[in-house]
Order: sequence, then structure tokens, then C-alpha cells
Amino acid sequence: MTEAVGRRRGASRDDAALQRDAARTQAEILEVATAYFADVGYSGARVDEIAARTSTTKRMIYYYFGNKEGLYMAVLEGVYSAIRGAEQKLALDVLPPREALAEVVRFAFDYHGSHPELCRIVAIENIHKAEHLEQSNRAKQVNWPIIELLDRILARGRDEGLFPRAADAMEVHVMIMAQAMYAVNHRATVRAGFGYDMGEPANRARLRHNAVQAVLAWMSTPDAV
Repeated sequence: MTEAVGRRRGASRDDAALQRDAARTQAEILEVATAYFADVGYSGARVDEIAARTSTTKRMIYYYFGNKEGLYMAVLEGVYSAIRGAEQKLALDVLPPREALAEVVRFAFDYHGSHPELCRIVAIENIHKAEHLEQSNRAKQVNWPIIELLDRILARGRDEGLFPRAADAMEVHVMIMAQAMYAVNHRATVRAGFGYDMGEPANRARLRHNAVQAVLAWMSTPDAV
């Protein structure tokens, strides 16, 4: 091996190591920033504080993400990408339509319950009237597969005469999310106002069961004339 080839191979290994280090640094920043934005909101967040909670610097955060808005956009895209990616691993096409739809509801309930930061980030974005989400083509693209997934389930169910209701995938998705996210985002106020803890395991299991039954019963009845 010539000296020039050796230098090129050595440079390639160095480049790969730098890329891995950069990826790890960005992943750490995003993990910390996600928890921080979920805790204090977009307006209250400070890049200095995010840098202090990581092993990097404010300068490096700006280098990777541009500014606070760029970092928040990356967080927003990241939480949506994570849930959409997990949904695509459910292998629902092999299940009968009713069970496939029930599994989507159970998954949504469980995922949001174990990822409260997703619920809070979405709530924060709604406070800001989705101004950041509107700017993100990536977030819109990564979100669409859940609608396509539900479309396939509903089509199979209608072919088998199981889902007579004329509801489309978006309506079903909204109904599922309304229940899955409510149990997380409104836990504190329901507990304080009514003494009912939606996060308590027995209550959560019951709410999960009710959500599945509500969606299946709704889809199994025809629209009112």
C-alpha cells in the first residue's frame, strides 16, 4: 500500500469518527432539548440552559441547529418522527381489521402515556398556533403514514362488512388522539378538580380499554340517517 493510499484511508477513518461524534452530540442535544422544551415551553426556553445540561456548548448548538427556533423545529420533527416510526413497526396488515384497529388505539394510548414529552410539545405548539409545524415540510411528511395505515385497515374492514360507518382515516385518527392525549395532558387538572388520577395504573388500564371499545363500537355502527 502506497503512502498516499494509507493517508486517504486514515483520513476516511478520521472522517467517519468525526461524523459519529457529531451524530452523538446532536442526539444528546436533542434529547436534552426535548425534555427542556416540554418542561418550560418554547417562549421560556434558553439555549444557555440547554447547553449547560449537555456536554457541549451554546456555540455548538448554534452550529448544528442555527438558533433556538431551529433547535425547537428539530425537536418537534423528532417527536413526530419517533411515534410515526414506531407505528410502522406494528405489522398490522397481518391482523384482522377489528384487531388491527384495536391495536392502533392501544398503541396510541401506551405510547403517549410513556412519552408525555410528546403530548406537552404538541400542546406547546398549539399555543403557538402551529407556526413552527406549518414551516416544517418534514413533519408533515412523516405524519402522513398514520393516515395511510388507518386507510388500509378501514378499507379491509369495509370489504368484510365490519365497519359500516362512513368515517375516514383522519376522523378515526382524531378520535384516537383525543382519548390518548387527554389522559396525559389533563391528568393534573382532572386529579386536582375531581380527585381522579388518570395515570394510576388501574384507572389507566380502564381508560385504555374504554378507548378501544369506543372506537370499535363507533366504527361498527352505521351513520345515523
